[in-house]
Amino acid sequence: MTSSLKPASELAAAASQPYPNDSDDYRAARTALLAEEIELRRHIERVAAQRRALPPGGAAADYEFRDETGKTVGWPALFGAHDTLVTYFWMYGPQRERPCPMCTAFIGSLDIPARDIAQRVAIAVIGRSPVERQLAFARERGWRNLKFFATVGDRFARDYRGLAPNGEEWPALDVWVRRDGQVRHFWGAELGGTTADPGQDPRGAPDPTPLWNILDLTPGGRGTDWYPKLDYGNGA
Repeated sequence: MTSSLKPASELAAAASQPYPNDSDDYRAARTALLAEEIELRRHIERVAAQRRALPPGGAAADYEFRDETGKTVGWPALFGAHDTLVTYFWMYGPQRERPCPMCTAFIGSLDIPARDIAQRVAIAVIGRSPVERQLAFARERGWRNLKFFATVGDRFARDYRGLAPNGEEWPALDVWVRRDGQVRHFWGAELGGTTADPGQDPRGAPDPTPLWNILDLTPGGRGTDWYPKLDYGNGA
């Protein structure tokens, strides 16, 4: 299929149109960048196709969770009517006074599109704190659309890389599928500190957080010493 695609440089040359007062040097550099952006888009699609073609993952245990009513539930409550489930385990355990700012930035970006995502797949946020504590923070942030669950015990968190043996929490983005009544782990984010290039913070590929995607479009980029906070002290 890819062999029949037009070269990215050819598409870029045809699509490149100058903005007012562009210099020749700027337009040439922008056209070259456009070709790279086309190649990146194609690479993202190749990776997505390879991900979709993964063989069946490991069967998941019958973990227990608590919903917002305090009821103990299993996988069916998280999947609902869907056969695919996306979960995010956030760093907001009982020992934390406030949740992780990076987790908060990511979850916040999911809340609005969660209504649309839920038309195709189930989506749930899972934490070690009681659901009422998670919901209190969610309402503080104005989140309205996501569903929150609490783990019953730490087995789920330990099995799926949300909790290290030393008790340190880590975020975990996972996809699950339900086939013939059995739940299997389809995909988990495995890019992390050990896979980061020198001088680079760990990140997904593509990075799922709009915060970073927008900053990547700017001349300053992500910077080297700035990270999101829960409160910027100026009402923002």
